[in-house]
Amino acid sequence: MKRLMIPVAVLAMITTSCVSKKKYVELEERHTNTIGTLQKTTLEKEALEAKFAKIEERVVSYNDKINSLKSDNVSLQRDNEIKLDMVGNAAVISKRTKEKMLETLAKVDPAILANAKTLKDSLNIAVSYNLKKSIDTSDIENSDDIEINIDQTVVMISVSDKLLFNTASYNIKSSAYPLLEKLAKVIKSEPSMDVMIEGHTDSRTINNAVVQDNWDLSVKRATSIIRLLENKYQVEGKRLIAAGRGSTMPLVENSSNKNRAKNRRTRIVILPNLDKFFSLLTDEGVIAKD
Repeated sequence: MKRLMIPVAVLAMITTSCVSKKKYVELEERHTNTIGTLQKTTLEKEALEAKFAKIEERVVSYNDKINSLKSDNVSLQRDNEIKLDMVGNAAVISKRTKEKMLETLAKVDPAILANAKTLKDSLNIAVSYNLKKSIDTSDIENSDDIEINIDQTVVMISVSDKLLFNTASYNIKSSAYPLLEKLAKVIKSEPSMDVMIEGHTDSRTINNAVVQDNWDLSVKRATSIIRLLENKYQVEGKRLIAAGRGSTMPLVENSSNKNRAKNRRTRIVILPNLDKFFSLLTDEGVIAKD
């Protein structure tokens, strides 16, 4: 009986050993497959990470382009706002200035505005309106002797000499001080404006102890005004130009006392930076009225 049991036990052991080995092989195969799958997954993960990195790079690049386009758009808007339009052959204005001009023209007498045929005409009317409002001469004695004109966007204030000087004299009358003070305020409000003071005489000759001729008188009158603007009203001298025209540029023929009186004048020529000029010479501007 014992002899029979031993082979059975051996057989059982062999059988058991064979089953275990089969499972081992299966497990080994599974392990190998798992490693292969893991390696494949790792490669796929690395590939996806590489693709994702490229996508991120593209996103960053697109964002940079979008930000650049936004910046360009802001720059274009800014450029558009300062885009210049020609006014005749002498000056240019920006979009902002044009907007300011239109605001001003809305306040102008329609009868005056009807005379504007070009952009230059409109600009001249607007500048004249603002300047006349800032240099209000209604409270000045003999204010009818003050005329403000605009030519090629250059502001010219013509003042009769009977308001400024006595005959053959270059000493300024005290009655002219209110006008010159208003003028000084306008000049000082915008440092980019240069001002030329031109003296003009009639054709009659003059020669006395202090004045040699019309050239001399016209220059002395211009420098007298400049000295007053600089010394009394603190306008920087480097911004002022004195010019004597003598009798060379008459407004009318020197054929009568009335005409000669028109030719005896001082012309104040203002060369404004139009953008800043409009921002200052408005109802909300910095120029105070007396």
